[in-house]
Amino acid sequence: MPDFVGNDATKNDGDVELGAVTFGQPWLSRYWRLVLLGAGVLGLVCVFLVALLTGFNAGGLRKRLLGRPDPSGIRSLAVLPLENLSHDPEQEYFADGMTEALITELAQISALKVISRTSVMQYKGTKKFLPLIAKELGVDAVVEGAVQRSGDKVGITVQLIRAPSDRHLWAKSYERGLRDVLALQREIAHTIADEVKAKLTPPEKVRLASARPINSEAYEDYLKGYYLLSTHTEINVRKGIAYFERAIQKDSNHALAYAGLAESYISLGQPWIGDMSPKEVLPQAKAAATKALEIDDSLGEAHSALAHVVQLYDWDWQGAEKEYRRALELNPNSVTTHIWYGEYLQAMGRNEEAFVRERQAMELDPLEVGRLGWVFYTARQYDQGIRAFQKALELEPDDIQTHLGLGNVYGEKQMYREAIAELEKAVNLGNRHEDLVASLGKVLGHSGRKQEARRLLEELDERSTHHYISPWLFAIVQIG
Repeated sequence: MPDFVGNDATKNDGDVELGAVTFGQPWLSRYWRLVLLGAGVLGLVCVFLVALLTGFNAGGLRKRLLGRPDPSGIRSLAVLPLENLSHDPEQEYFADGMTEALITELAQISALKVISRTSVMQYKGTKKFLPLIAKELGVDAVVEGAVQRSGDKVGITVQLIRAPSDRHLWAKSYERGLRDVLALQREIAHTIADEVKAKLTPPEKVRLASARPINSEAYEDYLKGYYLLSTHTEINVRKGIAYFERAIQKDSNHALAYAGLAESYISLGQPWIGDMSPKEVLPQAKAAATKALEIDDSLGEAHSALAHVVQLYDWDWQGAEKEYRRALELNPNSVTTHIWYGEYLQAMGRNEEAFVRERQAMELDPLEVGRLGWVFYTARQYDQGIRAFQKALELEPDDIQTHLGLGNVYGEKQMYREAIAELEKAVNLGNRHEDLVASLGKVLGHSGRKQEARRLLEELDERSTHHYISPWLFAIVQIG
């Protein structure tokens, strides 16, 4: 990374001292003496201003006269994707990983609202006006910058910008060895928190001030694994697992890699990603999350993963809630934890509390606007659900989950013609995914089109001979 160095001017032997210049005769008129005097005063003023602007600050004079951009009032941030200065596509995982790491460090500061990775990554490579981005994300300020990897060195430049005015408040460049990258991430987060005058709790101060050196090769494998996991496709999640395992082989105390493993196994059990039986993946997820917490009990993502497994596999409701609460205590800005905890609360019949969690998730991930519709659907507030889903479709007309949600809401209101139309769109957009087929089958049955519903049930039965399909999907079609 380039260094910006200010060099003091020095006097050369050939310099002429103005005090040595004399005039042989007092030939200047009064008029010209006044002109020269005025020019001299003006020159002194210019020199004074230049000195102020370039750093002269005797007695704090520069700060008092010129002031400093005031970052107070900033309580919400978005970290935009860091630019990959190497312009090497093979290094994109590193730039994205550093972005995610900075988001995670800032997200653990309870005094700040920090927008999720899912929303900010949609601005990667964009040339949008920063105030517009901030308005879309609902934040007071934006953090942007660039990262470059060179051998075992990492260079990062970051700047803090007040969103409405597009005014730069602070900027700094850092360079560290790769093995000290965790300390670097925490140093940057701590500095940003100080700049916006965020009040840190004692545990937050301790965490930001401490970070152990890492095995650089293991950390690279971890970043590659997380990069693949974030794509949410089965083939990449499986590749990501291999990288997490490589990281653990190189560093058996790599808590983040264990947490990544836990999240990966949970993903493979999701119907939209892996379609694997819970018995195949959730025990492995639990083991990985437990190991991560044995190494580092302060990992909010590991507590969240453990809570999810304890809820869905062990049916330990009290244990699950305890872990969800601990996860949010450590990372109050985790969208995943808010969503999972919201689903838990809905299952417990605590719909008002669930609504609060889902609303919080929506604020942290504002571009996922269809989520609010699902909250209304679960709370049986169907008219509000319809409005929320319709608003979401105005922004993303081909969003599969939104068509699915709107179809389900119409179905609950017995508006079967509208429900079938929405669910057929979802089935076509989603390549006849089993969840979509089952939802359509349920509504067809309720509407009286039993034969068509039966054909969809037969389709699910045939497909279950090739891969796992949850018994729940068969049940909801049969209910119809």
